[in-house]
Amino acid sequence: MRFSRPQVLSLLGLAVIAGACAGGDADTAMPSKLTVDADYYTLANGLKVVLSRDTTVPTVGVGVYYHVGFRNEPRNRTGFAHLFEHLMFQGSGNLGKMEFIKLIENNGGLLNGSTRFDFTNYYQVVPSHTLETVMWAEADRMKGLAIDTANLKNQQDVVKNEVRVNVLNQPYGSFPWIDLPMTANENWYNAHNFYGELKELEAATLEDASAFFKTFYAPNNAVLAIVGDFDATQARAWAEKYFGSIPKVDQPAPPDLSEPRQEKEKRASRVDKLATRPALGIAYHVPPRWTPDWYAMGLIDQILGQGRDSRLYDALVQRTGLSSDVSAGINWGLGNMFNYEGPMLWMVTVFHDRDKTADSLLKVLDVEIESLRTTPVDSATIERARTKMRSSLYSIVEEFSGLGKLDLLASFALFDNDPSKINALEDGFAAVTPDQIMKTAAEYLRSTNRTVYTVVPGASDRPASGTP
Repeated sequence: MRFSRPQVLSLLGLAVIAGACAGGDADTAMPSKLTVDADYYTLANGLKVVLSRDTTVPTVGVGVYYHVGFRNEPRNRTGFAHLFEHLMFQGSGNLGKMEFIKLIENNGGLLNGSTRFDFTNYYQVVPSHTLETVMWAEADRMKGLAIDTANLKNQQDVVKNEVRVNVLNQPYGSFPWIDLPMTANENWYNAHNFYGELKELEAATLEDASAFFKTFYAPNNAVLAIVGDFDATQARAWAEKYFGSIPKVDQPAPPDLSEPRQEKEKRASRVDKLATRPALGIAYHVPPRWTPDWYAMGLIDQILGQGRDSRLYDALVQRTGLSSDVSAGINWGLGNMFNYEGPMLWMVTVFHDRDKTADSLLKVLDVEIESLRTTPVDSATIERARTKMRSSLYSIVEEFSGLGKLDLLASFALFDNDPSKINALEDGFAAVTPDQIMKTAAEYLRSTNRTVYTVVPGASDRPASGTP
């Protein structure tokens, strides 16, 4: 990932944009339902464009999302999608190495990029008057990235070092975001090492990189999203001017990402010599997106795993003292329950003392799970879950300078060809009934749909307590 200078943050306003959801002024009252105005269309070359105007703050967020992520990177080239994220900062037709970063920072902005399950994205927040410059720069690297042997070798070394620092030499480095998907999933696309095996990162060739760029970094495999204070007519003209001439590229058939129904509990474990405490991770496959069960699973996550009023926190922390905290979520650690496309897991992670066993924690967890599977929740519980979900959704939308809203709009455009789905989310959660929650829990929280992963501290001389 690429970060700009920390000091520019103050220039762009860290305060929550109070009117972001309504797309209006700062003193606009919070709407009764999430409503985001967006203009959505497609250029002749297939580039999807989403424009959402909000004049609250004189800044603009620009994001380009490419429909390629961890899942559909080439076989025998694990980590390639992430490697390419790095290569995108190494220069283009009119900008030299690292000049994209300097351009944004010198204009008082910040930038970043990330690789996720189903997309790789690049985004900036800049003063409004620099929008044209940013659009030109993004189009320049979409049009012609500088891929040469020196840049490839340099970034291979950078990524390999990142793997060593962030995973191999970090306590719990791959837990749970790599360990659990690799264990719970059967399909290679969902179950390989997303960060990349070192030997496969080393084996990537210039031809591999060129082919990857030509195929996946094409306009008809991307979304351009713009949010914030801008003139829509100008933005439309600039999108056509700078992106419209980039030729489309025939896309390969998407890989089959489907997972078979899990019929038996899976268990796996590894020793971590750097870990100070044992860790327990639990994963359940979740329902397909946009189904009634998917909405129900979102509320189940709120009931069981989110906040200090959640059932798992109450059971594992407050009542039994088996742990000091519980973390849970759909698409945990790599996004939220909205910004992915393929099969996904609901994960729960707990760190605990050495004198506690994973099975003792599972026993307590099973009581709470079984209660949800067999007994309908009362009206107060489901309303509290809806309120928490609504709060979470608004928090996402209002994230720094509109980037959370940009992310949802771009994701729904990329995966569903319909960014307006953002305005249907609350209705989906409102339609969930206690019976729907019990039905969903009965199917998706069964023990045979569960994967249990444990991390065992390997250094016995380390202290037995403390936080990871």
